[in-house]
Amino acid sequence: MDIQQRMRKLVDKLNLASDNYYGGKPELMTDYEWDALFDELKQLEMSSGVVLPDSPTNRVSDGEMNGKKEAHEFPALSLAKTKQPADLVKWAEGKPVWLSWKLDGLTLVATYDDGRLSKVVTRGNGHIGTNITHLAKAIGGMPATIPFQGHTVIRGEAVISYADFEVFNLESDDAYANPRNLASGSLTLKDVKEVERRHIQWIPFTLVFVEQEIKTWGEQMDWLEQQGFHPVERERINEPSLPVVEQVIERWTEKVTQKRNPFPVDGLVVVFDDISFAATGSVTGHHATRAGLAFKWQDEAATTTLRHIEWSCAASTISPVAVFAPVELEGTTVQRASLCNISECKRLGIGGPGSTLSVIKANKIIPKVIRVIQSVGTFDIPKSCPVCHHEAVVRESAVSGTLTLHCTNEACPAKQIKKFDRFVSKAGMNIDGISEQTLDKFINLGWIETYADIYRLSAHAAELASLEGFGEKSMRNIMQSIEQSRTVEAHHFLYALSIPLCGVDVCKRLLEAYPLAELISVATTATSLDAFAHIPGIGPEKSASLVTWFQGEANQRIVNDLLSEVQIEEPSLQPQGARCQGMTFVITGDVHHYKNRAELKSYIESQGGKVTGSVSKSTTYLINNDVNSTSGKNKKAKDLGISIISEDEFVERYG
Repeated sequence: MDIQQRMRKLVDKLNLASDNYYGGKPELMTDYEWDALFDELKQLEMSSGVVLPDSPTNRVSDGEMNGKKEAHEFPALSLAKTKQPADLVKWAEGKPVWLSWKLDGLTLVATYDDGRLSKVVTRGNGHIGTNITHLAKAIGGMPATIPFQGHTVIRGEAVISYADFEVFNLESDDAYANPRNLASGSLTLKDVKEVERRHIQWIPFTLVFVEQEIKTWGEQMDWLEQQGFHPVERERINEPSLPVVEQVIERWTEKVTQKRNPFPVDGLVVVFDDISFAATGSVTGHHATRAGLAFKWQDEAATTTLRHIEWSCAASTISPVAVFAPVELEGTTVQRASLCNISECKRLGIGGPGSTLSVIKANKIIPKVIRVIQSVGTFDIPKSCPVCHHEAVVRESAVSGTLTLHCTNEACPAKQIKKFDRFVSKAGMNIDGISEQTLDKFINLGWIETYADIYRLSAHAAELASLEGFGEKSMRNIMQSIEQSRTVEAHHFLYALSIPLCGVDVCKRLLEAYPLAELISVATTATSLDAFAHIPGIGPEKSASLVTWFQGEANQRIVNDLLSEVQIEEPSLQPQGARCQGMTFVITGDVHHYKNRAELKSYIESQGGKVTGSVSKSTTYLINNDVNSTSGKNKKAKDLGISIISEDEFVERYG
């Protein structure tokens, strides 16, 4: 194959991969592979002096989106890149520069006129993009109005945090490979509410144009903040010598490896502070030579052997995870990497145990299989769910064409992950140290099937301590939290059960009317769905939900099993004294004798008094430590002749 034939093959392969990369479709190659092929193409172009018309070295692409095409007022050129700190120093020419994140998302250009957002356009090919203004209200960080009334053009990156990406993949039937893939795929949708639930954030990184003079890039970012934006994180380097630049890069790299940056990045960007100097650069191909320079990390690759593929069920999606012989990458030991979905496994050509793999930590964080060096045996897709063992089926996404494996059992514990998360939450049983991801792991290991199983995790303590990412200390902390939660207040217990329509307030109202044991008894034996409709704030719909839930045999087993593991605490519904008998109080402001206003309210009610939220003719006292406050409640109390007393006075009289 001659040089031009090889170039033609590389161009076609890279362009197809690029269209998928930005178009929300299944990825055809990793960033690592892309960079290697791109660099090879660039070298061939330099040595031959030939650049094919559609070469990606001469093209900026965010893929093709459906929608109205629109020319950019100012071309969105791409940045030249390097992996060498010395190149950054040479490029800076000793002048002050700013270093910021190279965010890994989708570039959007927002235009404001007369203080209002007038249009939002994707970068597209750098000259023509797609108008997606209708989706703007679903994108965080992109205000509809700003104080400045002139013409303003801002370029920024639409990104999804790692945390929001994990939640989306956990809850969605359409698994995505990474946050950037999800962000770009989301912006092809028409349903604004569906886009909104993806939690896309827009982070400005360039003030392209504004109808006033701002001389430096740093001042531009400050100006954007004054307008209500949240521009990219940044650091000024006054004297960009090699030791200084290397030190700054190392510090920012640590932010990535230690996961102190919530958003995906694929490198760093350096720009000149002096805007007028930056504008003096020339344009080579699609790069403005002084507009900025991108720094990309050199991913460290390692070769290892596949031990087996583990299938992990989250919500209804069953995802493959490669488990391989441990390797050292970026200073840590790695032995697992998500394979995302069946489409990715087929793209890689993954085989069975014994296959030789090349793995990296993509962008210093995420373990990733980038290549199958030698495939051994066959890639087997399980026929049943690894958690509940019901039938598993392969489905193709109508949106992206991605092939994913799904559990067919609606009662599968893995599909109840949100309920388990509510169970351990602060408002529920308050079991600290058990996250949604931890629950997912325990469920997939078969340790948890019901709520009560959490209280039997001590049987797996040794195994838990040996899990990757845990250890003895984490295990002990989790076990301690579980033991501490065995004694629980009734309203926390009721909320933890995830009964439909029974939020925190509803649980408290129910337990103000009935002790927990009596509430359960009434619900399980009720002949009418309206059994609790008479309670203020409940009504027929919530009453019906409670009765229906408790009369389900499976739910009765859940409650009885759980009650055998925990002890319920509930305050007496009867007053314990009569110091506040017949009096009505309103509490406002901070308190210092009691932990909070809720504790003061409980004390008043235990002494036969009532606490209401607003001052009226029936109010006996308004309790406010700022007796002379000009607040609305103080004013109304004075108008009605209601006495205002401090907390000290209350304690002296009724405490």
